[in-house]
Amino acid sequence: MRSVTILGVPIHAVTMAETLAWVAEAVATRVPRQICTPNPEFLMTARRDADFRAVLQAADLNIPDGIGLLWAARWLGDRLPERVAGSDLVGAIAAQAAQAGWRVFLLGAAPGVAERTAALLQAAHPGLTIAGTESGSPRPEDVERLVALITTARPDVLFVAYGAPAQDKWIAAQRARLGVPVSIGVGGSFDFIAGRSVRAPQWAQRLGLEWLYRLGREPWRARRIVTAVVEFPLAVMRR
Repeated sequence: MRSVTILGVPIHAVTMAETLAWVAEAVATRVPRQICTPNPEFLMTARRDADFRAVLQAADLNIPDGIGLLWAARWLGDRLPERVAGSDLVGAIAAQAAQAGWRVFLLGAAPGVAERTAALLQAAHPGLTIAGTESGSPRPEDVERLVALITTARPDVLFVAYGAPAQDKWIAAQRARLGVPVSIGVGGSFDFIAGRSVRAPQWAQRLGLEWLYRLGREPWRARRIVTAVVEFPLAVMRR
């Protein structure tokens, strides 16, 4: 697939529909693949974290999760067709899984959140098969137990909600052993679905002002938001 390289990381020029088609093909072929959900903060972290940068560069699919990436592509004289938000992708894949009979495993978030998220996804998408849920952690001492749990459950899709870069590094390190066709790091998506966090309204997302909404609700995110909306554009323009 065509991609746009932004700060050394390839971002694939895909729509939501194309992403879902890619997922269906990956499940059909049964070859373990990894989806990452880069946004401006990811790319800034990758500039100082060589291991994370290597994971993003090696990912099978990097969806453009961040309006800032669309701007950056235009600045660089290229184009990304649309934002594909990881939080939206979770629900879209769940709907697809319910229709296709895929098995889905939810890993990560605080205790009880994955279970509540699974229940809400099943209520929204009747017929969805949840292969398993587990809070777990990316700590080395938990690896063997989690790998055994997931391989026994035999999911077609694995959602990992450890937050970046931990979730993406964990998937990259374990995906060959897990044998899951599609593994994707989903950050705070479980918290959004379970109602622990509130996403910005649609109008704010369309205007690219989701960061402002989150700053108002979660001022402790100020440093991360400055990275995404100030430092990232400056880094792109310097390149």
